[in-house]
Amino acid sequence: AKAHTQILLLKMQAALSRLSRLSAVGATGVFTVSQCLYNVDGGERAVMFDQLRGGVRPDVSGEGTHFLIPVIQRPIIFDVRTKPREIPSVTGTKDLQMVNIKLRVLWRPMIDELPKLYRELGTDFDERVLPSIGNEVLKSVVAQYNAEELLSKRAEVSARIKSEMIKRAKTFHLEFDDVAITHLTFGREFMNAIEAKQVASQEAERQQWVVKRAEQERMAVVTRAEGEAEAASIITKAMEKTGNAIVEVRRIDAAKEIAGKLANSRNVVYLPNTAGAGNGNGGGANLLLGLDK
Repeated sequence: AKAHTQILLLKMQAALSRLSRLSAVGATGVFTVSQCLYNVDGGERAVMFDQLRGGVRPDVSGEGTHFLIPVIQRPIIFDVRTKPREIPSVTGTKDLQMVNIKLRVLWRPMIDELPKLYRELGTDFDERVLPSIGNEVLKSVVAQYNAEELLSKRAEVSARIKSEMIKRAKTFHLEFDDVAITHLTFGREFMNAIEAKQVASQEAERQQWVVKRAEQERMAVVTRAEGEAEAASIITKAMEKTGNAIVEVRRIDAAKEIAGKLANSRNVVYLPNTAGAGNGNGGGANLLLGLDK
């Protein structure tokens, strides 16, 4: 019985030994396979560095799973999606005014140029390139405009900056989808000068309005005086022809107007004088009495 038990134990030990060897082989195989594969996710590209074939290979690997030779080859992953970047700069205008300007760019690397990009600039190419070319282009373009032109010709300035940025970026294997000015401010002295100029312009416009108003009033006075002079001349000529008849006509018209106003008033009572009729004198004064309500 003891001999049989020992035989069973030896068989079990042999089986466990073979199983452990198989597990080690399997783990080694899985490890080896995983070391021979690499993944490129969506929006990414890969460049292969090969130690035996002259460094960075000219081919660019797309999205998916790819093979490599462990130890000898090493993949470099690049994000090729469009990314925003804001570039601030303080520069001077053509009339020596300081301006604080910010530029927003949407950029991405050229996929076909990724091997050259890695060979020349490495993986932190955006930190090396974008601030330098942004400041260079901003200073060169803004220096060609006056401070007022930066405000009145903002679209033209933005278009020139975009054109120059795209041209400069090609030398560094980068592409710009959009370039726009997002912030533009001037120094306190210039802002005070602009405000003073606006106030002076408004005051000048007000003075022009006052002058035009005075001119219109003068013309109205002249026209009224000419009308009165012409009316006086007509009356004088009429009196020369008819004597005092025209004066009597004016007097009668005035009397009619006064009588009409008195007749329509409720506070005036007309009392004819009848005392003179009884005495046979035929004279006397009529009365107009004002009565309170």
